[in-house]
Order: sequence, then structure tokens, then C-alpha cells
Amino acid sequence: MAKVTIIGATGNVGMFAAHTVSEIPYVNEMLLVGKPGREDFLGGCCHDLSDSFAARGTHVRLSYSTCITDAENSDIIICTAGVPRKPGQDRNDLALENAKIVAETAETIGKCSPDAILFMVTNPVDVMTAVAMRYSGLPPQRVFGLGTHLDSMRLKSLIARYFRVHVSEVHTRIIGEHGESMVPLWSATTIGGIQIHNLPTFSGLPAREMMDTVRTSGQAIIRDKGSTIYGPGEAIATLVRTILGDENRILTVSSHITSEVHGIGDVCIGVPARLNRNGIFPIPIRLQGDEVTGFQESVRKIRTITTEVMERLEKTR
Repeated sequence: MAKVTIIGATGNVGMFAAHTVSEIPYVNEMLLVGKPGREDFLGGCCHDLSDSFAARGTHVRLSYSTCITDAENSDIIICTAGVPRKPGQDRNDLALENAKIVAETAETIGKCSPDAILFMVTNPVDVMTAVAMRYSGLPPQRVFGLGTHLDSMRLKSLIARYFRVHVSEVHTRIIGEHGESMVPLWSATTIGGIQIHNLPTFSGLPAREMMDTVRTSGQAIIRDKGSTIYGPGEAIATLVRTILGDENRILTVSSHITSEVHGIGDVCIGVPARLNRNGIFPIPIRLQGDEVTGFQESVRKIRTITTEVMERLEKTR
């Protein structure tokens, strides 16, 4: 059984993640952490969640705090803390502001819960994963980010709809930045186990339009309803369940790579990785044609932003 802590639990994503994670059978304790001054709100969240537990028959010990050190002895710490993206704002516009929050949070986590797995959701998630890894002092395999997991699921849904098949029949991945430079792996996309290029109807697939939809999904949802909640919340729960269940599934998350993808590395970015109770382990892969170029460009972009943020962050501390 496991203790899961959610930092930033008063935000929309943090609140819904608390609901989805509470359904995981391996979780028997959950701590919601928010900013000082939000005690009443946190108490209300716990009360509301407890009612939902009673309705569905879930037994999870639930508590709240405004002190991150109460996350001690956590198995997984989910960090959603930060300034949310506004309509029309790029994820990278948030970089320095959120890096200050993440650096302080990660530093505390590294001291109070050094055996935890730290799961970053705060945007821009690839950069924040690197910041969290540096300031927590945790080993690379125990720090990761949501990355392109949700983007991959969005593409999977669009492909399933186009081919009129159940979504479980589609396997696809998006790697690279969780943002504009993300790269779809069409070479690794299958439907019912059949490589997508071997399906005659693939020639008519609106691949470019699909990727445009995936890239702008977050912006569209934020424009229409203010924030993304349900997609990220369910994606978070999937990854937590995979880790706590020691499932060894290969999912596409933001993790630190050295040379696993065509010798490209020294960056935190979305790549296929094996997830289990010991952490996150990127797997070596080979890409094809434009995928290599696209991934290299994505890595250069994220590495540049990460370097700039780290340098500016050091000057503010």
C-alpha cells in the first residue's frame, strides 16, 4: 500500500487528480498540500472527497496540510503547483515564474521524503522536470513529468475515430516537447497490431490536421472552459497506477535521457520509458527519417530553454 501526496491540491488539476488517484487500489493514504491561507478550502476538499469515498466504498486515509514537510514517507509526490496557463499563453511563458516555485518545493521534498518518486505536472513540464531533478537531489529515475503521455492519448483518440475502431486497438506515441515541437512517431503506430502504413486507408489520413489538433488541444480547452482538468487528471492516475502496480508498462513521459535516442541526451523530455515501483527508465529506440530531425529540433529547443531558466533561477536564489 502507498502514500500519495499532491502538492498544489487546491488547483483544478490537483483537485481532480486527488479524485482519480483515490480510486487506485494500491493507495491507502493521501495528503493534499496547498498554500498557507488555504486551510478552509483544503478542509472543504477533504470533506467533499470523503463523501465521494463513502458513496463508492473507498477506504483512503485523507488529510491536508500547508507544509510540504508533511509529505515525508510518501511513495509518490505529484506536483501540480504553479501559475496556470492563461488563454493565448505559451507553456514556456510560465517557465521562470514556475521554476522558482518548483525549485523551492523540490528542495524541500529532497530533504523530507528522499525515497519518493517525484511526478511533475507543472508547466512547462519538461523544463520543470529538469528543475525538480536538480533541486531535489533525487536520482534521475525517481523524477519524471507528465510529458507527452496525454498528447499521445489525444492522438490515439483521433486515429481511432478516423478508422472507426475501439481506442484500445490503436497504439501510437508522441515524443519530444510537451508543446509546439512535439513529434508523432507514425513509424511506431499500429491499429489492431498492423503497422499503420500497411493499411490502404492510411494514405487519406489527415495526419497534419490531427497533429495541429493535438498541439492546440490545451489552448482550445483553456479558451472554452478556463482550464484543462479531466484529461490531465485521468492521465496522472494512469501513471500513478502503473508505478504503484509495478506494471513495467512502456509509456511516454518526460524523463532524463543521456543517449537512449540516437545518441541524443542530457535533457529532460518526452520519450518512451518503462515504469515500475523503482522508477522511470527510458528505453533505447531508433527513429525513422523526419522523426530524427524533429526530435533533434525539439531537444535543442527544450535544452536551450532549460539552460536559460536554470541560469536565471540561480541569480534569483
